[in-house]
This record gives sequence, structure tokens and C-alpha cells, in this order.
Amino acid sequence: MSGYGRVVRPDPCVMELVSKLAREPWTDRPTCVHPTLSAVARAVHDHSSSAGRRALLPFASSFIDTARPGFEPAARVVALCVSTALAGGEVTKDERVRLANAHWTALHLLTGQDEPGGAARWWLPLLGRLGWSEPFYRTFVATEQAAEAVAVTARCPDGDRDLRLRQLLKQCLAAHGARRPGAPRPSCSTSAQNAWS
Repeated sequence: MSGYGRVVRPDPCVMELVSKLAREPWTDRPTCVHPTLSAVARAVHDHSSSAGRRALLPFASSFIDTARPGFEPAARVVALCVSTALAGGEVTKDERVRLANAHWTALHLLTGQDEPGGAARWWLPLLGRLGWSEPFYRTFVATEQAAEAVAVTARCPDGDRDLRLRQLLKQCLAAHGARRPGAPRPSCSTSAQNAWS
């Protein structure tokens, strides 16, 4: 694990607010939120200023009821985060290789074309035979890849990091198919039970 999402938070993050809105135990990993979206939200929070963190709170209700299985939601978010990072962040050589492999894997999962990148060439087919490749990707691989891409994006040279990170989070919610802020929300406890059963 790279640790890109492991920054000590001085104030509650948007995921912790989601856990309260969803009537779940206080956590930054509520079960009603897709793990990849949750990782992006935590990373955006961790790399934002105090004012930028407060500006994320209105998005809380949009995350509820996004925890659904399947390669596509996670791959869409990873592809978007990686594309954003590669287009504008200050990327080291090692990061560029990891992000390119993450992008190839996400595109492979979305289109079925080409080969997955990096280590996914061996673990996708191996875990696929056991029926574990999708949960492994959704819960572990995609979360790390998305968090690294957000960290790279946060190093943008244009000086408006908060706005750029907030825009990325909005785009991830839209790519994932999340509801818009203010839209009626279904019961999270039911959706969370269905998504993880």
C-alpha cells in the first residue's frame, strides 16, 4: 500500500459526515459509499485547505447509495483521476509508470480491449478464476490508484488546488453516476446491505 490516502485529518472529512447522514457508525469509510469514491473524497479532503474542506461538505448526500459492485464504477473513477493527474500534475517517473498502468487497466476493464497494465496482467486472470478479481480491484487496487492520482493532481502548478480538487471530486461523482446534491436520497442502510451481501 502506498499510503497516499493516509494523512492525519485535523477536522472531520466529508466521508465522516456521510456516515452520520446515513446513520452508520462514525467512520471515514461508510458502507453505503463505493470504496473508490470514498478514497477519492478522503484524498481530496487531505490535500485541501481548511476552506477547501468546508466546501466539500455540501457534496455529502451525493455519496450515499453509491456502493455497488462491478468493475465499471471503479474503473471510470480511476480513469478520470489518472487522466486528470497526467494532464496537469507534476509527475515523477515512477508515478507516471504506475498511473499509466492504472489507466491501461481501467480502460481494459471498461472496454475489454488491450491488455491490463502492470501487475494486473497476472492478478486479474488469476483472481478472476476464483471470483475475487472484482472485489479486489474495487476495494484495494482502485482505491490506491485513485488516491495516488489525487495526490499528484494536488501538486498542480496553477495555484488553485482547492478548486481543482473539488472539480475532480464532482467529476468523479458524475462519472460514477451518483445523485446530484439536493436530490431525494434512498435508504442507505438498505442499499448498503444489498451492495455488500
